[in-house]
Amino acid sequence: MGFGEMPDGRPVERVTIGAAPGVEVDVLTLGATAHRVQVTGGDGVRRDVVLGRDTVPSLLGVDGFLGATIGRYANRIAAGRFTLDGVEVVVATNDRGNSLHGGADGWDKRLWTVESVSPTAVTLALVSADGDMGFPGEVAATVTYEVDGATVRITHTATTSAPTVVNMTNHSYFNLDGDGAGTIDGHTLQVHADRYTPIDATGIPLDDHAPVDDTPFDLRTATVLGPVLRVDHPQLAGTRGIDHNFVVRGEGLRPVAVLSSPATRTSLELSSDQQGLQVYAGNGLFGPGRSGRRYRPGDGIALEPQVSPDTPNRPSWPSARLEPGQTYRSVIEWRFSAL
Repeated sequence: MGFGEMPDGRPVERVTIGAAPGVEVDVLTLGATAHRVQVTGGDGVRRDVVLGRDTVPSLLGVDGFLGATIGRYANRIAAGRFTLDGVEVVVATNDRGNSLHGGADGWDKRLWTVESVSPTAVTLALVSADGDMGFPGEVAATVTYEVDGATVRITHTATTSAPTVVNMTNHSYFNLDGDGAGTIDGHTLQVHADRYTPIDATGIPLDDHAPVDDTPFDLRTATVLGPVLRVDHPQLAGTRGIDHNFVVRGEGLRPVAVLSSPATRTSLELSSDQQGLQVYAGNGLFGPGRSGRRYRPGDGIALEPQVSPDTPNRPSWPSARLEPGQTYRSVIEWRFSAL
């Protein structure tokens, strides 16, 4: 199904997978984006629980990364510089002097190709040239969305022609009360992490990860978001809320977070095989939404599994390096249920 056209006239497609009463997902080839995620809530009402924009120009023209596949490198790289095999790599900067989500023309702004599609799954592919946004190596990436009843699985893969760094994620903003229902202040969030990553005024990690104890980042039990986001804490002041990496316990594909809405009796359990989870409470959300509405800060929350920010400059942290002959792979699962 058509969704519009890129500025150069190439068509943007929309593919629907899954079916009611289970989850139904609309995927756009622009940004390999989860455009709509229809879920039957615990109250029996069916809703779209992710934020989105209605047109190609609004998706291309307004930052926010709503539902998009992020690459080559999710999150930030300090000053857009890192060293790889003794050579300084300089990549595009687009956020307070740093590289964010691959640069101003990241994979969220690219037109992906549908590689395969079925009633319950779609795979999209993208080739990122050697030197794209400054990153070395030609990278061939795929993302597969699969629906199985109440679960959505997202699998990212990538291969490279030369040593490089790859860190992919999905950037959906969730509101379990439904798109357009207001803020996520009444939602609860639990994150299975004992440490988080303090950042400077530009979003770059300070020294090392820190314990969540006695901070607003202690989300080890289900915590109502509204009061937490307004705590007087220096790490929240600069970001106007939470926009931080959490170091998740365990390894392999395992539950990392639970987001719930008591209002609609709906819960989302997020599983990932990554060591980090960027929690972004939509502090800077703005711009057009659906059906003439405009988004405001706090209208959705992004839960982005990934490696830690600025990892290419942190040799003691888990690496994002990818070599020729290797295959990068990451998996995200969203499992929706009734409270």
